[in-house]
Amino acid sequence: MPLSIGIAGLPNVGKSTLFNALTKAQNAQAANYPFCTIEPNKATVPVPDKRVDTLSEKCRPQKKIYATVDFIDIAGLVRGASKGEGLGNQFLATVRECAALVHVVRCFEDGNIAHVDGSVDPLRDVETIETELLLADLQSVENRLEKLKKMAKGSKDAAAAATCMQNLLQHLNEGKAAKTFALPDNDLFLDAWRELGLLTAKPVIYCANVDETAVIDGNAYAEWVRAFAEERGAGFACICAKLEEELHGLTEDERTEMLFSYGIQESGLARIIRVGYSVLGLCSYFTAGPDEVRAWTIRDGWKAPKAAGVIHTDFERGFIRAEVISFEDYMRYPNEGACRAAGALRVEGKEYVVHDGDVMHFLFNV
Repeated sequence: MPLSIGIAGLPNVGKSTLFNALTKAQNAQAANYPFCTIEPNKATVPVPDKRVDTLSEKCRPQKKIYATVDFIDIAGLVRGASKGEGLGNQFLATVRECAALVHVVRCFEDGNIAHVDGSVDPLRDVETIETELLLADLQSVENRLEKLKKMAKGSKDAAAAATCMQNLLQHLNEGKAAKTFALPDNDLFLDAWRELGLLTAKPVIYCANVDETAVIDGNAYAEWVRAFAEERGAGFACICAKLEEELHGLTEDERTEMLFSYGIQESGLARIIRVGYSVLGLCSYFTAGPDEVRAWTIRDGWKAPKAAGVIHTDFERGFIRAEVISFEDYMRYPNEGACRAAGALRVEGKEYVVHDGDVMHFLFNV
């Protein structure tokens, strides 16, 4: 289950620069004018995980495979985007497919880079984007409500779902995000909810884009965004997109040295993905052997059969048991035989809740 993250924000806040930096690909044109991104850019990138590297050094597999994240960069949104202003509206459907949004907020002053509203004001910019996302959701809910009303003429279930949808419409009209709406126990409504992919229902990571001088301690603008994110219970990351882009093309040692010179412990990519995993409640387990070392992304709390299903549906359908070794134990002992002898290899059944870092082998029969 790859993690899909949409990158949203006003024009000229550093979205495309960040996209270039995160994906190590210069396929999102970055230019000093609004709407330089005219098509949604998508790239699949590996999730940095030193545990994959460590396991690979021990197992020496033929290949190692990281978990992946899909990043989608869309055109900058402006006031009126939900009604077709600018270019962002035509890409909102793409963002609806994402599991989370990275909302890039400009937190730097630079007279050479135009701001669409003429001045830097992070909270105003956040409000602009969130208003447009809310208006887009209103339009989607209104359209679905009309369909449910037509269905309701001959169906009690549809009538009940229409009432739920009407309540959601009222909720949005009050300026409240879809994520704060209490979901009713109505299957038809819940099916519609999932299909709509409401933008204001998605977890958000507010990303303060600062300049090089504020990359370590941030600045007043970034602190405003951090406080706003904490108030909302949302994710937060402070990065310097320009610096991240400069890391492109460097060797691993050069990247590490450059980050160290700025006092940074991890790249913006690693930081955003880490926060993304947190807000979405995700974790990773591993399979390891001479053929392949691989990370698999699952949701926290998944039991062994469902976790096995991300490898193949047959693994879940015919699940028998799982052999489990924690990452720490896997690295502590010389091999799996030694883990078994020391009692570090456990045999778990269908009720086992998989933990982040588990190294697993599944036994199944279909």
